[in-house]
Amino acid sequence: MDADLTRLAAAVTDTSAGGIAATVNRLIRGGDLPVGTRLPTVRALARAIGVSPTTVSESWRSLVRVGAIETRGRNGTFVTEQQRRAEPARFWRLAGATGRFTRDLSAGVPDPELLPPLGPALARIDGQPPLSGYLDAPVLPELERLIRESWRGTCDPQELTIVNGSLDGIDRMLSQLVALGDRVVVENPTFPPFLDLLDAVGATPLPVPMDAEGLRPDALRAALAEQPVALLMQPRAQNPTGTSMTARRADQLAAVLLTAPNVVVVEDDHVGEVAVAEPVSLAGLLPERTVRVQSFSKSHGPDLRLAALGGPARLVGPLVARRHLGAAWSSRLLQEVLVGMLTDPGSIAAVAKARVVYAERREALRRALDVRGVSSIGADGINLWVDVDREREALVLLAAQGIGAAPGSPFLVRSTGRSHLRVTTAVLPLSEVDHVADALAEAARPYPPYNSAAM
Repeated sequence: MDADLTRLAAAVTDTSAGGIAATVNRLIRGGDLPVGTRLPTVRALARAIGVSPTTVSESWRSLVRVGAIETRGRNGTFVTEQQRRAEPARFWRLAGATGRFTRDLSAGVPDPELLPPLGPALARIDGQPPLSGYLDAPVLPELERLIRESWRGTCDPQELTIVNGSLDGIDRMLSQLVALGDRVVVENPTFPPFLDLLDAVGATPLPVPMDAEGLRPDALRAALAEQPVALLMQPRAQNPTGTSMTARRADQLAAVLLTAPNVVVVEDDHVGEVAVAEPVSLAGLLPERTVRVQSFSKSHGPDLRLAALGGPARLVGPLVARRHLGAAWSSRLLQEVLVGMLTDPGSIAAVAKARVVYAERREALRRALDVRGVSSIGADGINLWVDVDREREALVLLAAQGIGAAPGSPFLVRSTGRSHLRVTTAVLPLSEVDHVADALAEAARPYPPYNSAAM
């Protein structure tokens, strides 16, 4: 059956692309638009509600992305039988081949040998720790004090909580901020799970390119014209490029964001204390709308599954309250372990050593590639963003030599006109740098097109 154009148009009170998408999605979920219903054409609905066809087309794209509707060419657009499940499609493209290489540089993980030892932190917990009540504060006071001290001068959040890793915190924050059809500014390239999370809520990413100082202010200004609700960024050791935002660039970006007072900034400091650059945050310039997330996975251990999330009470408070209907808190036992690691002299020294070693490994491979004529970016963190002529061929050639790298395409919202690989240098011993650089140089070079007639 066909949808009643008049009734559908009357139901739309918010005529933005996000508002139209949200209305149609609500009607589908409520049964007013049953499975198999054919929707009005883009032009017909646009005329009926007084907007441009482009606006309706964008809302239709959002609904297609979450699996609410499907297009069947000239036959029209229909309500689908089953809405798409949220899946980490881009993340799986990165993780699918990990673990099968002699030297796996694809996973973006820290070197296990450089993580602080757990022994002293565990010994700090003498016997069975005191049982916490279900209504106790979700954050150990000592851990909150340590995090606030380390953030001093960068971010002074009204409210701070602990979540199960940075992606957990970002997922919870995006679920609270972003609705179907909304737009969110992201870096280009960016961390692929960010794009999976935006797909899951039916949001549209607005890609903004970077230079050596961070997000480009002119490109951010252009993106703000699309009326996004949030900016999702990595201000330090950005994954995959390693770019760290400078204080000067933070001032410039804050000035641009003043023209868009409703945009919430979500910062992911995923590398944390093993980054070389000092932390720079928009929280000091826009404290009323900046949420900062700092992970302890790269510095203290991925299996801790802990990250700090802080920001204004109006944003963090609802997140904490909503969480009480589910997990309520991140393990206080693991929080005790993290307190031990943050205060034990041996653990502090281990993190300092890791910071130096990671920088040495990253810089050694970058210099070796430069000597071989291969362009790469990686000023900080544990990865290099390497230019190659053709992604697929480069990955195959590396795999033949037992070397794994991550494909660059899942990191991109919009093509840069080049192909790339992300290479994790954290687990690359200095003794293997030349061998890996030779392999990457061979993989990166242009290949002549295949000519079957010559066979």
